Amino acid sequence: MSNRNHQVVVVGAGFAGLSAAAELAANGIDVVVLEARGRVGGRVESLANALGERFDTGGQFFCEDMPEVMALARRFGHRFAETPVEGAFTTQPPASETESERIYARSVAIRERMVAIDPDDPAIAGLSVGAWLDRQDDPVAAKAAFHSLVEGLWCGPIGEIPLWYLIDNDRRITNTVWELQYFPAETMHSLADGLASQLGDCVRLDAAVSAIERDGDAVRVCTAKETFEARKVIVAVPPVMASRIAYRPALPDALSSALGAWRSGAVIKAQLRYRTAFWHDRGLNGMVAWRDVHGLFACDNSRDAGHPALVVFIGGPLALRWRGLGEESLRAEIRSRLIAALGPEAGEFLAFSARDWTDDPWSGGGYSDLIMDMGARNAEAVILEGAGALQFAASELSPSFPGYVEGAIVAGRAMARKVIETLR
Repeated sequence: MSNRNHQVVVVGAGFAGLSAAAELAANGIDVVVLEARGRVGGRVESLANALGERFDTGGQFFCEDMPEVMALARRFGHRFAETPVEGAFTTQPPASETESERIYARSVAIRERMVAIDPDDPAIAGLSVGAWLDRQDDPVAAKAAFHSLVEGLWCGPIGEIPLWYLIDNDRRITNTVWELQYFPAETMHSLADGLASQLGDCVRLDAAVSAIERDGDAVRVCTAKETFEARKVIVAVPPVMASRIAYRPALPDALSSALGAWRSGAVIKAQLRYRTAFWHDRGLNGMVAWRDVHGLFACDNSRDAGHPALVVFIGGPLALRWRGLGEESLRAEIRSRLIAALGPEAGEFLAFSARDWTDDPWSGGGYSDLIMDMGARNAEAVILEGAGALQFAASELSPSFPGYVEGAIVAGRAMARKVIETLR
């Protein structure tokens, strides 16, 4: 086993790790990035469908209120595909356009009421989002829509997510336009590839980190083939994955507990490619929100007129239930629900692709990890403090847009700047 010396080792080549490494390299810091997978991007990934077309199977959407992703896409000359919003929105169970708008407005009001609560209010200590929702005096349909939103967006069980955590997390998601406004026509994953290509041989793939050893002023990062010695280490993976690394000596109790307070979200993402955008011909925009099946949502994912497609998101407990269906049964389940919502043409797709992110071996799940420990109020602060030469960065810990690509970029750069200051 060989040994290599660097100023900084970054663990993980998702957007947090790549952004941290890019900031370090731009400031003349000798850095190496160790990635367990055979690709970069983390929870951002692309694959080819049955037609040979590449599409994002992981994170892909952003909006004009996310400046870092916008700047990165422009930097690499990517075209912005805009998610259509013109046309009628479809709800399940069916409702008139007026009633659908009323339900949506009431669910937004519930969210705003929740975010207005002080997360430190002792009256909500120990209260889950689900328990709080049960106490609200709102129409059943609006509460069902809010329930579906929470499990679809945060991908966790509403009855287990601490209310204080969701309030604090949601306050950092500050977009005023729809977060699914844009996606890169060339895939979000290609942006990660672009960042990695600029780092050159600093990025090592298939280099899973098994242990991190601290010895005085030196830190050793161990993989199956090599050991890397550095002055600083940035662990840029989700908290759940960070907790699975062996640390020698063991992490301080507070830091270990803080990392253990998280649980990975659960999501399955499916894309259906069609011959025509038949929903537009019927005056629909392709968006479907289900209230009777919480965590299920669909929208138009056509990168241009020649590639009509719908994307279906399955989040939270629903993803955990449907993951066991098998590919054929999952396809049939999605097909039947789209037919019920959009008509028989929804079943006539040219290609179907599904990516199950639940229990992914190198990210734990998707879209992000969630704090599930009611008492872990200071978990993020403890993790961001780190342990001497050992620091942590992840989208979950970002001061803006936690759980999004935008948040990952912000978190990675912020931690890199902190490390640069300490090295100087």
